[in-house]
Amino acid sequence: MGMMDSLGLSGLAGGVQRMDKRQFLFQMLSFGMIVSSALMIWKGLMVVTGSESPIVVVLSGSMEPAFHRGDLLFLTNQDEPVRVGEIVVFKIEGRDIPIVHRVIKLHEKNNGTVKFLTKGDNNSVDDRGLYAPGQLWLTKKDIVGRARGFLPYVGMITIYMNEYPKLKYGILGLLALYVLVHRE
Repeated sequence: MGMMDSLGLSGLAGGVQRMDKRQFLFQMLSFGMIVSSALMIWKGLMVVTGSESPIVVVLSGSMEPAFHRGDLLFLTNQDEPVRVGEIVVFKIEGRDIPIVHRVIKLHEKNNGTVKFLTKGDNNSVDDRGLYAPGQLWLTKKDIVGRARGFLPYVGMITIYMNEYPKLKYGILGLLALYVLVHRE
């Protein structure tokens, strides 16, 4: 008995060899439709929520106990004013990863502009050390969205796939194997 037989893969290998071009094209088209549907749903969420990132994963413990690492946050970014106590997701110029923290202070100018200061609930100091050099306050343009809901720990799969790239490829391989086995 060969290695393929002992792993139960001999039938799969034969099936892959027998797959004709039409079946392969159909599988690729099906995969493309799934990817296109996911992108359309994402774009639709962007329009409905007003946020460039309607769903984000909390990457650190800086917001504990409100949010934990791996929590999946649902964001909106409507035109209502930012309030003290609100949890916002913001991006800083020169940084790729958005930050999830709470607004702790507002600074209103005479001309009507409002700036605000943030801090992680689990941090001992405010976020001025995280902002761009010379930046002391955030403005509305820095906001990606405001936390409106969350699913605990659902985003851990994203964190694991980024921290352990082999896991990502393993999951993709399992998905490809599943598609090949269930192609009919």
